[in-house]
Amino acid sequence: MEKRFGTALNCIDGRTQIPVTKWLKENFDVDYVDLITEPGMDKVLSQGQWVEIERLRKKVIISITAHSSNVVAVVGHYDCAANPVSDCKHFWDIVASTYIVKSWGLPVIVVGLWVDKFGCVHVVNI
Repeated sequence: MEKRFGTALNCIDGRTQIPVTKWLKENFDVDYVDLITEPGMDKVLSQGQWVEIERLRKKVIISITAHSSNVVAVVGHYDCAANPVSDCKHFWDIVASTYIVKSWGLPVIVVGLWVDKFGCVHVVNI
């Protein structure tokens, strides 16, 4: 049986990798998660330069093309060193980021996720 993949546009912060990977496996029935990381990913996608966003889009396309990923998660988290803003601002950045990813017109589900201070994953936007 062919293995199923998902994709996470996540922060580099190691506290977020395992909770997000586990959440995607449990909620989208994937076996593996391709990790595309940047410091403060929600800020990069919502406020970054076109060249940064385009570089991320190309990486997502590789995940979809090579691994048939069917879901892309955009992740923000508590206590982010690269995006040190309030939780509410993170939620806005995550929602804006999901709209950016959806605008790429890729054949995937796009979900915005928040990882809290306890490592719990919450859906912000789907």
